[in-house]
Amino acid sequence: MFKQSLCALALGAVTLCAHAANPIVRDIFTADPAALVDKGRVYLYVGHDEAAVGGPDYVMKEWRVFSSCDMQKWTDHGSPLNVGAFKWAKKDAWAGDIVKRNGKYYFYAPVEHATIPGKAIGVAVSSSPTGPFVDARGSALITNDMTRETDISWDDIDPGVFLDDDGQAWLYWGNRVLKYAKLKKNMTELDGPIHTQGIDQFTEAPYLHKHKGTYYLSYSRLFPEETVYATGKSATGPWNFRGVIMDKNEGVKTIHQAIVDFNGKSYIFYHNSKLPTGGEFRRSVAVEELHYNPDGTIAHVDQTEAGPAANPSPGCK
Repeated sequence: MFKQSLCALALGAVTLCAHAANPIVRDIFTADPAALVDKGRVYLYVGHDEAAVGGPDYVMKEWRVFSSCDMQKWTDHGSPLNVGAFKWAKKDAWAGDIVKRNGKYYFYAPVEHATIPGKAIGVAVSSSPTGPFVDARGSALITNDMTRETDISWDDIDPGVFLDDDGQAWLYWGNRVLKYAKLKKNMTELDGPIHTQGIDQFTEAPYLHKHKGTYYLSYSRLFPEETVYATGKSATGPWNFRGVIMDKNEGVKTIHQAIVDFNGKSYIFYHNSKLPTGGEFRRSVAVEELHYNPDGTIAHVDQTEAGPAANPSPGCK
């Protein structure tokens, strides 16, 4: 589709792509990155933006997965999951997240519920990071009628899943109001009540990661969005606001981050509108290296075309 991409078919449906790092994918529009590092390889999960040029809204029917051994060359593994996998849903493959536990991969997916008005969150499971994923419950984990903090129908979106060192799994989500709950060990049920967290100017995209014993809660603030973060001593805070990680985009109001450690370095994934004909509903996922200051704060990250330097993972093929 775009001349900047150089791809060759290999291993059947798998496509190997090599190009300048950002945007990572250049033959389709991608958004809402989630990332997982597993066995020396980083896996990138994205929503597929399919809106026409000048389209008035999101058109998102599936998620796609890519992987890399070095943060520069990416393998396209196709679509491991689409909205049709959830028989109780009707549309909208929005921003999801993934975690591995006990040899299985759990993907938390926000979709539009077919019978309960509003957005809902489902859980899909696979024995492989590249899928296929199947509905793990046969019903939604979270529906809009379970939360009453706002008067909007899309406040149960953007799940971020976090597995702590003690084995406790947590799910964070929300729009306008941050919500969180414990997950049972089976990863398909809530383990207790839904809590809310008062965070000033919170918009969406809560994401929790841990670095040197400190918990980092990053999220989108304001609208158009910027990526900011707070730190705490536990998975539930209390949270101390620390600052901006990445500034607002030009050409698209959202940004949506995922942060992972890979082969001794840290990275932040996000999306922008940098591909030709890109825009509000035609976004593109990119990645940058992320650095911590000596005091544990995160250094501001600029968006670049070059992206991170190559970081080959030993033994990864």
